[in-house]
Amino acid sequence: MLKKIVIIGPESTGKSTLCEQLAQYYSTIWCPEFAREYLLTYGTNYSYEDLLFIAKGQLAMEDEYKQIMLAGSLQQNKNHSATELLFVDTDMYVMKVWCEFVFNKCHNWILKQITERKYDLYLLCDTDIPWVKDELREYPDLGKRRQLYHIYKDIMINQSTPWIEISGTYEERLKKAVTEIDKLFYK
Repeated sequence: MLKKIVIIGPESTGKSTLCEQLAQYYSTIWCPEFAREYLLTYGTNYSYEDLLFIAKGQLAMEDEYKQIMLAGSLQQNKNHSATELLFVDTDMYVMKVWCEFVFNKCHNWILKQITERKYDLYLLCDTDIPWVKDELREYPDLGKRRQLYHIYKDIMINQSTPWIEISGTYEERLKKAVTEIDKLFYK
């Protein structure tokens, strides 16, 4: 049985690193953030419409990774009761926050996907690690990052999927995530 775990939070909170670490720990794959490749290719001067394109690209990529996992399970003739994990770096909540934070509005298509897509666990990454500059990041100010974190936390509190706050060093984050994932899916 495939379980999808989404890692969310403000930029530079270790989401991609945690996805990669978890995928390695559980010997599985992870779905990267489509926006990163898109912005590296087309530049950071994005529009509101670009965010809709990025959202659609993210979900297409997630579906592709899900199909890879399902095909791999069939080829290996695994026991159907075995739990497999797909780690997803970003979902439509991230797109909603991005749209609203930058443009004060959100595409209806993104909102619809939030209600239709189902996940099994969210890991919300805190801002307690140092911000790392790269060519795509926009908010080095801790105040803005904390503001975004609280927006994500409010979303988590007001939705029904289980979620866990992830904080501490990279090692502590991985340990906490593994402990909680094991409790939920490998009791």
